[in-house]
Amino acid sequence: MTVLRIKGKSLPIPGKLIVVEGIDGSGKSTQIRLLEKWLRFNGHHVFLTEWNSSELVREITSKGKKKAKLTPTTFSLLHATDFADRYERNILPLLRAGYFVLADRYIYTAYARDVTRGCSQEWVRKVYSFAIKPDITFYFRTPIEVAINRILNGRPQLKYYEAGMDLNLSKDPYDSYRIFQSRIIDQYESIAESEKFVMIDATLGIEEQQTMMREKVAPLLPKRAPRQSIELKNNARKK
Repeated sequence: MTVLRIKGKSLPIPGKLIVVEGIDGSGKSTQIRLLEKWLRFNGHHVFLTEWNSSELVREITSKGKKKAKLTPTTFSLLHATDFADRYERNILPLLRAGYFVLADRYIYTAYARDVTRGCSQEWVRKVYSFAIKPDITFYFRTPIEVAINRILNGRPQLKYYEAGMDLNLSKDPYDSYRIFQSRIIDQYESIAESEKFVMIDATLGIEEQQTMMREKVAPLLPKRAPRQSIELKNNARKK
């Protein structure tokens, strides 16, 4: 069991924190939702939290994005505020209550994006130094062109900050996206080993990726709990 130390006191953390990371268009959100359904089906208490979803800063972040007025430092601090709010209100209390907390992006998104935008790596890590380490972090490795195609299959164009247009990398949003996201990938790859990421080939089929995730998560499940087959295929097909 994880133990959190605060002001000399040891607080037991019976819950499990499972994180997915990857560039936009990696398919990580699809996979974390499938994992959520599987855990719920098996009778576990589950909470899913998403990056930049706190009501505390949602309105001001949205306005800043629309006006394209967010500097790298401002953007970083807004996301840090979002994370701190969700961490104190949801993530930590539910982990202490024994929940499986699933995070669609965690502190590693800030490590990768904010440093790519020019923020100091040391500064970013200090900002998020209060955060507990995940039990498992899945990183979805995705070729840039695959990610672009997936994004554009769901909407007509790339978003301004998603494409890194604020960094003046290129006037063409698609070229800017390629440059920006490639740099983010470099940041992810640089921390993958030290942070013990579990690598997932995001070009594999949805079912195959999900099976790999379930195999890694299965050892974290309480032995007393019923478990649905890790395999996604209907058992009836095997008969």
